[in-house]
Amino acid sequence: MTSLSNRVKDQARLLGFELAGIAPAAEADGFARLEDWLAQGFAGEMDYMPGRAEARRHPDSILPTVRSVVMVGMNYKPAASRRPPAANTGRISCYAGGADYHGVLREKLKLLLEWIQREVPGTRGRAIVDTAPLLERDFARRAGLGWFGKNTMLLHKQLGSYFFLGALLLDLDLPADEPFQTSHCGTCTRCLEACPTDAFVGPYQLDARRCISYLTIELRGPIPEDLRQSMDDWIFGCDVCQEVCPWNRKAPFGKEAALQPNVTGLTVDLLELMGLSEEEFRRRYRDTALMRAKRAGLLRNAAIALGNLGDERALPVLEQARNDAEPLIRDAASWAIERIRAK
Repeated sequence: MTSLSNRVKDQARLLGFELAGIAPAAEADGFARLEDWLAQGFAGEMDYMPGRAEARRHPDSILPTVRSVVMVGMNYKPAASRRPPAANTGRISCYAGGADYHGVLREKLKLLLEWIQREVPGTRGRAIVDTAPLLERDFARRAGLGWFGKNTMLLHKQLGSYFFLGALLLDLDLPADEPFQTSHCGTCTRCLEACPTDAFVGPYQLDARRCISYLTIELRGPIPEDLRQSMDDWIFGCDVCQEVCPWNRKAPFGKEAALQPNVTGLTVDLLELMGLSEEEFRRRYRDTALMRAKRAGLLRNAAIALGNLGDERALPVLEQARNDAEPLIRDAASWAIERIRAK
C-alpha cells in the first residue's frame, strides 16, 4: 500500500502543484543567516521582518503542535512572451500578471488539508502562503525541492525559479524527504552582474534596500534619487535576475490559468495609470498582487518610469500629477518632469 506521505504528495500534484515534498518541523536551517542579514540592515523598512524574527526560528510559532511541513511549488512562468514595449508603458514582474497568487495557492492548500483530514480524521493543519513567519525557502530545500541560487531564490532543475512556494503545517509525523544537498550554479554569476541597481552584496546576499522589487513594492516613502534611473521602466517588481538565469531558459510554462498574465498583463499603459482615481485603482487591481503597492506607490513608480522613458508627451499627465493629494506622487512627478526636460 502506498504510504500516506506519498499519497499526500500525489494529491498535491493532482491539485496543480508541480513540486511537493515533506520536511521535518525543526528549527529553520537559515535562522542564523536571517539574524545576520537583519543586523546589517538589509531589510530596509520591512519592519515586520525584525519584528517577527524570533517567530521564524521554528514553525511551532505558527502551529504549536506541528510535526511535519509539507512544502509545495506552483509554476507561474508565463506562456506568452512580454510584448515589445510600446510608448510610455511600464513593466511589471511576471508573477503579478495574473490573479493574486496568495489566494490561488491558499485555496489549493486548504483542499489538500481537507483531503488529509478525511484520510486521518482529527488532523490539525495550517496553510501558509507568504504571510506567516516561516522561512519557506529553508523548508523547501529541506523537503528536497531545490537549492539556493546566488540571487537568493530557490532553483529547481526543471522549473528554474519561476514558481511560488506554499506550506502546509501538520500535526502528523510524516516521513521526511531527503533534503537537497547540492548546488548547481557553478561559477555562473549572471544574476549578480545583471542587477540594474547592484543589489547583491555578493553571492547569496541581497541588500533589499537596493532591490527594484523592494523599491517598487515594499518601500512606502520616496525612492532614493540615486536609484531612480536604474529602475528603468519597472513599476512593480523586477525579473532581471531570473531572466538571465540559465536554469530558466528551458523551464516549462505554468499550467495554472489563474496565474497566467491575463488580469493585468505584463505591461501597463503609464499615462492611463497616472489618471486613475483611488476608486478606479481599487476596482482595477483589487484581485491582483499590485494592490500591495497601493495607489500612491504604484503611481509613484509610474511617474519615475515616465521620467526614465523621457517622452515629452507624458508632460501634461505629469504636470497634473503634481497636484495629486499624495505627496509621494507629487514628488515623483516633479522629478520626472525635470528629467524629461533635461534631455
